[in-house]
Amino acid sequence: MLLPRLPAHVLNGITVALGIGLLQLLFTGLAGAPAAQLAVSGAIFASLADLPTTASRSWGRVLAAGLLGTLAALVIAALRPWPAAVGLAIALLSFGSMLCLAWGPRAGPMSFAALLSIVFTMAHPPAPDPLAAALHLAGWHLAGALAYLAWSQGVLALLQRHYRSLALAAALRATARLLGSRAALLDQAPSPAEAQELPTWLRDEAQLAERLQAARDLLFAAPDTPRARRETAMLLRAIDLRDILLASRLDLELLGGDALARRVRAAVAARLLAMAAELERAADRLQGAGLRAAPPPSFADVQLAALRAEPDDPRARLLPALIDRLRHLDEDVGQIRSLLDGADAALPLTPQELRLFVAPEGWPLAALRGHLSLASPVLRHALRFGLALGTAYAIALALPWASHPQWLVLSVAVVLRGNLEQTLARRNERVGGTLLGCLLVLGLAQLPGESWLSLVFLVAVGIAHGFVVERYLLTAIAATVMALLQQHLVHPAAGFPVAERLADTLLGALLAWAFSYVLPSWERRLLPAAIARARQALRAYAHQALASEGAAPQRLARRQAYDALGALGAALQRGAAEPARVRLPLREIAALLDHGQRLMAHLSMVRLMLARRGAELQDPAVHRALRAADAELQTALKGEEAMEPPPPAEAPALLPERPPAQDLKPWLLRRLRVSVHDGHQVARAAGQATRALAALQAQR
Repeated sequence: MLLPRLPAHVLNGITVALGIGLLQLLFTGLAGAPAAQLAVSGAIFASLADLPTTASRSWGRVLAAGLLGTLAALVIAALRPWPAAVGLAIALLSFGSMLCLAWGPRAGPMSFAALLSIVFTMAHPPAPDPLAAALHLAGWHLAGALAYLAWSQGVLALLQRHYRSLALAAALRATARLLGSRAALLDQAPSPAEAQELPTWLRDEAQLAERLQAARDLLFAAPDTPRARRETAMLLRAIDLRDILLASRLDLELLGGDALARRVRAAVAARLLAMAAELERAADRLQGAGLRAAPPPSFADVQLAALRAEPDDPRARLLPALIDRLRHLDEDVGQIRSLLDGADAALPLTPQELRLFVAPEGWPLAALRGHLSLASPVLRHALRFGLALGTAYAIALALPWASHPQWLVLSVAVVLRGNLEQTLARRNERVGGTLLGCLLVLGLAQLPGESWLSLVFLVAVGIAHGFVVERYLLTAIAATVMALLQQHLVHPAAGFPVAERLADTLLGALLAWAFSYVLPSWERRLLPAAIARARQALRAYAHQALASEGAAPQRLARRQAYDALGALGAALQRGAAEPARVRLPLREIAALLDHGQRLMAHLSMVRLMLARRGAELQDPAVHRALRAADAELQTALKGEEAMEPPPPAEAPALLPERPPAQDLKPWLLRRLRVSVHDGHQVARAAGQATRALAALQAQR
């Protein structure tokens, strides 16, 4: 069957288009085509918040999107005779919509519903009685939105189990991509901070974090069934894979840069790529597109001649530790394969503990109060957004083709993002997508008849909805087709004003680009807080990893540390696109991120040693070393950087003589020493980044 093979975003787009099509047929049969078109508009802006999630999360979002869209339509339709009032309303509604982002990314689709409603409402010709027309339009919009809410709840109930499997498959694919980008780093450069592939690694890290959280939200709240337990266990294994993968780079600098070092790095990279391929096959099976294959050769059967050195070479002491890490990665991948084959799942967390990792869903007003200051990037973007859309409407009225001012407003709305990097990316994709969409509509206009236009419109709705996150260029193409067809279906006499659409898109992209410099939220404003958050998160994870206070607190602290370092990585990427006069000290932040990830890897290795072989480490000396390392890390990460230089990295000859499989204690004690060393390096790098930022600001 084809349906199970589709990714979640494609399946979601299909169900959205199917639901809107069925509602169009329903309302056409009940009230006629004009009323049906109004109801369909309400269903479309309500559908923006219909995403692959749980029904309990979805209904509030879809309802809020429908209500916000209906309210915006009512206001704009009632004010149509007064252009100045319409412009003011657009600015205020846009400001309020973007202020909703105070509740986080989950409010994004809901906030855009009001903007899409403005565009749809302005596509209708003015009416003699604006208030009556506004009530009529809003009533049908609300009816369509409520009908779509019922549809979306039914679809989510039907597909919930399938969406859980697809979310897990997406998480496994993201893990496989991260394995691939890590392999590229290992195979190309001795230091990730210097590798050309670092941006790819950061993007893959960010995507994995999103996929893992989406899977947590679906799987950790699922009913307790054997299938759900197996999928939850697979997800937990994938999360642990991230830890060992991060540790795959540790100690490789001790190998140097000769032929042996290159051979070892290449062997580790090749093994990571093999594991990535295995995870891809597991994701295929979860989606129903793969057949059960024979298990790959076990790790012991794989030729690892590249991971060998001459007996008198001191680096030979390190190679068993590298092999041990690869074995742990192989074991986790093998566990995922076994669970997929139906093995029993033993979960390390209770259902109540699992729900601690589900993202919050409430809409507390306290979140808004925290952003009522010009220091808030959310408030600055909301003000910028409102000014930009109000200005776009005023300019549109003065243009020779002012019959469609909503298109210029829409172009600015979809291009202008919260930071310059995303705005530039959207600008290019929007212009290219609009051009291709207009060419497609010109081709469609040459076909005889118009009865099929509604079908094309529904297909465009599904594509625009399904690919808005995955491939925005496809969304831009489909949205252009949807906008032109929606205008034509509402007002057929207007034809297909393709030239105006192109001109509005180009002008809108330029306006959005220009408004990126109005009340900008340059990354340097947020950097000190991001550094402080990263240090605090690393402190908390260090304590949990070394104190062993329970699996759930450890995992919570680990996720918060990953999130904090991810925020630094995102700032690094966004800052690279900013003007040189306000650009961040990129080298210093990269160094901080590098040392922070190294510390995370050290701590995760310690945690895994204690979890997997804790019985071998029941020694008073080990417990004292754990407490001492915890205390020193707490001091280093909390206070100022040490003034004396950190101790140099150890030589291979100083590594423990016996491999970890035979005697783990000296390797654990060594790991604690290098953890403390990297903790001091984090503090040093944080201080250097802060001073570099202050120096750059003083020069301007």
